[in-house]
Amino acid sequence: MHRRNFLLCAAAVPLLQGEPPAALKAGVKPGVKAGVKLGIDLFSLRSQGWTPFQYLDYCARQHAKVVHFSEIRFIGSLDPENLKLVRRRAEELGIEIEIGMKSICPTSKMFDPKEGTAEQQLGRMIDAANQVGSKIVRAVLGSMDDRHTAPIEKHIESTVQVLKNMRSKASDNGIRIAIENHAGDMQGHELKMMIEEAGPDFVGACLDSGNPLWTLEDPHVTLEALAPYVLTSHVRDSAVWNTAEGAAVSWVRMGQGNVDIDAYVKDYAMLCPGRALSMECIVFGPRMFPYRDNKFWEAYRDVPAWGFERFVRLSERGKPRPEDPWETPNQKEREREDLEASLDYTKRLLGLS
Repeated sequence: MHRRNFLLCAAAVPLLQGEPPAALKAGVKPGVKAGVKLGIDLFSLRSQGWTPFQYLDYCARQHAKVVHFSEIRFIGSLDPENLKLVRRRAEELGIEIEIGMKSICPTSKMFDPKEGTAEQQLGRMIDAANQVGSKIVRAVLGSMDDRHTAPIEKHIESTVQVLKNMRSKASDNGIRIAIENHAGDMQGHELKMMIEEAGPDFVGACLDSGNPLWTLEDPHVTLEALAPYVLTSHVRDSAVWNTAEGAAVSWVRMGQGNVDIDAYVKDYAMLCPGRALSMECIVFGPRMFPYRDNKFWEAYRDVPAWGFERFVRLSERGKPRPEDPWETPNQKEREREDLEASLDYTKRLLGLS
């Protein structure tokens, strides 16, 4: 995949991105209770130190239909006997399991070569998905750091090659690979092009609603670009506001941001029926984006002007928030409180409570 092709594809994105999604224009009503699978991404509970069985029991008490083991540490190990026991407990609780891993991009700063090649690591996860009963393996390219080490297209090409190398393995096992728009690595149209280049028959998106702002993108634009490719999701609310240097972004409890998360959730439920709507509650920030500094744009030269204008409109409507550190003295309790408040909010929003 060449840089020129990426630019041509980006130029082909419709300019009328301010319009509502097609389902809304067609008159679809916002009654979205049917078909919604509310889930929990266990990164929301990252400090608890529980066994996979404790995670499952907790999620069952929250009436989750899907539990997303987004990292290997949450499921304990990839030992087949452990996976067999986890699968059995999930089936007893009536819970669907999804599993995930970190970077499969060999050129990413996040990639860990000590664990083997990207193909070896992804291959192990495909086997694990088969054993534990997951239909997908969630994976990532990297983070915003990768936009500074090389043009993001280089990292996308690297990831696409890994995915193509694993097509047979994934297809033979009936497993699809869900690539997340992760930690500021890719905008929606960039992940869309990755999926189409790798093969949408076995590659799709793990759509995260909190990460788009870290790429200067309105989350609704990301949803519009990726909805046809979504296999699963991470959902959280965000706040963005203007600063003297550019903009600031914080992740917040559901209902406390200014990105119109209510409309986002309802649109997701209509546009991605049957796909998990999983809370990844992270209360953290602000992260600064000093876009008034010319040097900042070295990593974002291909950001579409119309998309950035949508981001600016959001930030103009925002108000500064106090700092929320990554960790607090009562971190374990705080994670549970933030998650449960966000789950309650989302259940009321969707008529599930």
